[in-house]
Amino acid sequence: MITKDRNYRSFEVRASEDGAFVEGYALVFDTAETMYEYDGIQYKEQIRSGALNNTLMQDVVLNFNHGGKPVARTKNGTLGLQIDNRGLHIRADLSGTDEGRKLYEEVKGGYLDKMSFAFTINADEYNKEQHLRTITEVKRIYDVAIVDIPAYESTSVQARSFFEAEAEREAAEAVERKRLLDLEIAKVRLLG
Repeated sequence: MITKDRNYRSFEVRASEDGAFVEGYALVFDTAETMYEYDGIQYKEQIRSGALNNTLMQDVVLNFNHGGKPVARTKNGTLGLQIDNRGLHIRADLSGTDEGRKLYEEVKGGYLDKMSFAFTINADEYNKEQHLRTITEVKRIYDVAIVDIPAYESTSVQARSFFEAEAEREAAEAVERKRLLDLEIAKVRLLG
């Protein structure tokens, strides 16, 4: 069973005698997602292809909604991470814990089919005209998560804070430009 959400994240479940496996993409490169909307303007974020080239991923866990007990982890070999041309692909065996087996059944039943990840960044860029933040270098990935809503929960505060600040700055600049224009018009009228 393969399911996709509007952000092109997909999940596949496989059962075998050896375990209960899930596979999917925790992130997809070069796909702009709306992270914040203010005054009709959508502020978007994307992760550039190549942003994971130097990323630390030595002890990453898989859990539900970025919380609770880990159900798989790279350290013990139950979680595999692979960077490919599409994004960060994960493969996990959820058969080792009660929570993992329950989570597997929820994915298998189609109740959960989205992913997210928790990370820190080294570098990003912002295109003011497009209101687009591009993450160019991810420093570390802490977890990948099966989520009910595909928001980067551990980074949404950071992302929203960034975009809220940018929206406020842009609004203040617009007010200042209007004020200066009004002053110029008033000068012309006085002198004219």
